[in-house]
Amino acid sequence: MSQMQAERLQKILSKAGITSRRKAEELILQGRVSVNGRVVSELGAKAVLGKDDICLDGKAVKPATEKLVVALFKPKNYVTTLQDPQGRPTVADLVKSISLRVYPVGRLDYDVEGLLLMTNDGELAHRLQHPRYKVPKTYMVKVRGHPGEDGLTRLQQGIRLEDGVTAPAELRVLEHDNKATWLTLTLREGRNHQVKRMCAAVGCPVLKLRRTQIGPIDLGNLQSGKSRRLKASEVRALRQAVGLM
Repeated sequence: MSQMQAERLQKILSKAGITSRRKAEELILQGRVSVNGRVVSELGAKAVLGKDDICLDGKAVKPATEKLVVALFKPKNYVTTLQDPQGRPTVADLVKSISLRVYPVGRLDYDVEGLLLMTNDGELAHRLQHPRYKVPKTYMVKVRGHPGEDGLTRLQQGIRLEDGVTAPAELRVLEHDNKATWLTLTLREGRNHQVKRMCAAVGCPVLKLRRTQIGPIDLGNLQSGKSRRLKASEVRALRQAVGLM
C-alpha cells in the first residue's frame, strides 16, 4: 500500500465517524481493531480506508457518508461518553433519534450541565479540542461567597494550578450577595475540571456550573436534555474558527 495514502488507525476511526481520536487509541490498545484480518494493537499502525479491510469488533469500518454536528444541552448526572461500565445515563441516550452515529467533542463533568457538541466529523472534533486553536468556551458559574477584586484579577490574568499557570480568561460578574456570586468565565484552554479548580484557588468553590457557548455556537433557547442539528452556516462558522475553511 502507498504510504502516501496510509493514515494512522486512530485517525481513520475518527474520520469514519466512529469515535474521537483519543477514544480510538483506547480501542486499538484493547485489541478491538483489525486490518486485513490481523488484530492491530499498536498506535503507530497505518492503513488505507476504502482499500484495506478495517474492522472494529468484527464490523467493517466505512467512510462517513454524511458529516453532521449536533448541539446538545447536557443535563447534570449524565456521563459524556457513549457507554458507561457503571450503567449511568450517557449523552448517547439523548441523541438516539439521530440516524447517524455521533460522538462527544470533549467532555463535561458528570455534575456539570450545558452545551456539548457531538459530531461524526473527526477532523473538526480534533481541532475543536486541540489547544493550538484556542477555541473559546464560556461558562455561567455560581460560586460560594465573592472572589473580591484580587480574586477576580487572578481569575482573569491567570492562576497557578498544580499543572501550571492558567491562560488569561475573560470574566464578568453578573450578580452577587453575601452568600454567592454569579459570573461568566470564558476560557481558551481545556484542562480537567479547570473552572472548578480556578474558583477553588481563590476561595470560592463552584456551586453550579453550566457551559453556554463553544466558539460561535451558543446554547440559545435549547432545553435541558434536548438536541438540535447545527445549520450549515453554523457548521461553516465552526470550521472557520479552527482553520478548516
